[in-house]
Amino acid sequence: MKAGFLVLAVALLPAAARAEPPAPADAKAAFERLKSLSGDWQMPPVPNAPPMIVRYELISGRTAVMETLFPGTEHEMRSLYSMDHDDLVLVHYCAMGNQPRMKYLASASSPGELVFDFTGGANMDPAKDAHIHSGRIKIVDANHVEAEWAAYEGGKRTGAKTFVLTRKN
Repeated sequence: MKAGFLVLAVALLPAAARAEPPAPADAKAAFERLKSLSGDWQMPPVPNAPPMIVRYELISGRTAVMETLFPGTEHEMRSLYSMDHDDLVLVHYCAMGNQPRMKYLASASSPGELVFDFTGGANMDPAKDAHIHSGRIKIVDANHVEAEWAAYEGGKRTGAKTFVLTRKN
């Protein structure tokens, strides 16, 4: 009787509860997801501040995605995403004057969430200097993205910058 009840209980579990977690997206599939972001995105308005815009643009024959944060402002920053053989890589051109490099981690990612980790950089000593060290881009749906970028200084995580974006019409 107990065994029959257990079988019934498991059978009644929602399919989502029994489903395997989504498989990680390989680097090429992740790059295609990034390409789908092409266009202008905005963050929720902040009182008495200019609109905060993020732009994704396909460049160089669709072989790279250029992300521009705060275009046209003194804090404008760009990140370039591209394939390096079988790896998806990015270089972030920061307003702080450094250029951290990161690589896509398929093992920590899923088709809807792309995870990147630090591999080096220019114009900085990562053991001392402030820099963006890792991040994730969660593609919620065709019109919503959440990104979080971890800041490091002195070799330790000091915080994170979070961007909640909605596609502009």
